[in-house]
Amino acid sequence: MSENDYDAFAADYDADNENNAWNAYYERPATLSLAGEVAGLRVLDAGCGGGAHAAALIARGATVTGIDRSAGLLEIARRRLEGHARLLLADLSEPLPFGDGAFDLVVASLVMHYLEDWSLPLLEFNRVLAKGGRLVLSTHHPFMDHPLSGHDNYFETYRFDDTWERGGRTIHMRFWHRPLHAMFDAFKAAGFAIETVSEPEPDPRARTLFPTAYKSLATEPRFLFFSLVKAGDRQPY
Repeated sequence: MSENDYDAFAADYDADNENNAWNAYYERPATLSLAGEVAGLRVLDAGCGGGAHAAALIARGATVTGIDRSAGLLEIARRRLEGHARLLLADLSEPLPFGDGAFDLVVASLVMHYLEDWSLPLLEFNRVLAKGGRLVLSTHHPFMDHPLSGHDNYFETYRFDDTWERGGRTIHMRFWHRPLHAMFDAFKAAGFAIETVSEPEPDPRARTLFPTAYKSLATEPRFLFFSLVKAGDRQPY
């Protein structure tokens, strides 16, 4: 199995993602909190996976378009969302199949750390956002993935590998570490201003449901969350 082949384990990944501590009780609530009030907004869920974020956004009144490079995960999203979202096969390393200003909000949940180069996807997110639009993004916290990688230089942008256990199988994953300053530089170069940087606590319910994971999430960096606005559209604080 090649690295990051989500089609090969789409069902196992989605089932785990639905209820685990890291996604259901940490990343997803934090991302949705940053997204804020979405009723009436046109939202692009970039890297929508099995549609968990999209379902929550739709329930809150958003009109959602989801894209993913995994046909297997998109099929799960289609079944989950039952026609309530437009779903397309697309790769973030290529231009997006949407017109300028097509969306009010882009949500990119745990997808950017799969990409070596952030330039094109961030420029494309900026392009498809309307005036006043925002990008809400979550990614690996660089203070988490650098110790995991074993690489000797935090300040480099570099590739590293990991393994996951899903459905009784070992899955080979490949990610890109980038230091914090490189993230900030990429946002600025793409025309974004940082509105919020968040390092949230996990949902308190995880303390009882997943005590070991809760302790880890509450004491060590795992993911990093940003709310970004088009530069010139709104003043960041």
